[in-house]
Amino acid sequence: MITTVALPRAAFGEREATFLRMGELEALLHRTATGVEVVRLRNARGAVQVLPFLGGMVWDAAFDGVRLGMDGMFDGPRPASVITGTYGCLLFHSGLLRNGCPGPEDAHALHGEMPCAPMDGAELEAGEDAAGPFLRLTSRRDHAEGFGAHYLATPGVTLRAGETGFDVTMQVRNLSGKPMDLMYMAHANFAFPPGARLLQPAPYDPEHVAVRTVVPGHVHPTPEYEARLAALARDPALLEQLDPALCDPEQVFYLRGLRPDADGRAHHLLRRPGGDGFGLSYALADFPHTVRWLLHDPDQQVAAFALPSTCEPEGYTAERRKGHVQSIPPGGERGFAVRISYLDSSAAAAAEARLRTLASGTARS
Repeated sequence: MITTVALPRAAFGEREATFLRMGELEALLHRTATGVEVVRLRNARGAVQVLPFLGGMVWDAAFDGVRLGMDGMFDGPRPASVITGTYGCLLFHSGLLRNGCPGPEDAHALHGEMPCAPMDGAELEAGEDAAGPFLRLTSRRDHAEGFGAHYLATPGVTLRAGETGFDVTMQVRNLSGKPMDLMYMAHANFAFPPGARLLQPAPYDPEHVAVRTVVPGHVHPTPEYEARLAALARDPALLEQLDPALCDPEQVFYLRGLRPDADGRAHHLLRRPGGDGFGLSYALADFPHTVRWLLHDPDQQVAAFALPSTCEPEGYTAERRKGHVQSIPPGGERGFAVRISYLDSSAAAAAEARLRTLASGTARS
């Protein structure tokens, strides 16, 4: 049985308060000093903070006392219309009509219209299914443009009892009578622990880990930076272990030829120096592209070690030329799901062993 409760904005106050409780699961609400509503979904192991009316983004999460999110100049979410106005979250929904860094021929905002979109409403679901008890927060936006696109976006976050991870979803339905462009990326911004190792279901060679050579407008290349790009293009394993000195300015890679598990899912692991780690997984059939973005400068430290996407992040015009802009027919719908986890040392060791087997091509279905 599932109980659904509408989440009115009037329920958010200056002090955090419990809105709904079911066993060890709890939803707590508050409004920040900057005026942003936050829902904290909590279980016995930790919590995830979601912004139900600001793009449905995940601001941060922590399990067993370990924060997963990036570090930067924003100590909390701020009202914003573009993602650079509040760039400190663990995950935002990049897209949906346009995505990535706009090129010279593009007029769209960085990462499109969805990251900071004002949502029309939100609700909480409490229930139990075959996987056990859960709390789920969903938001919705009816996005309409005169003489343009019309769609319903429904981002969601699900937390279950006793787990150290959560599921992030996005449903998109084309409400227009015309086909709709689709460019979507689950932009997950993890913490950057120097010395951490990045494990992936593919070898560390130029065929599978390709360096982005297109330099975006916010990066000012120097001869040293260009030489660093050339070195990484020859040997991407130079950043198999996180090195801050190689990530200022940012480094971006395209991960190709990923080897899924028997269920068709790609798994990625950031293993911290202490042995524990962060995990991310998704269905390769839904996300044909995966991007890696690493940055460690005085203002931001982020290890976006796997960004599942329907396209690469070079902006609408470039991606359209590549044939990477997908389409949803009138009345059609697409769904996406990403699993984010904190793994203790034992779980991280098992995940690493599995990934090394997949990368070597010796895994059995």
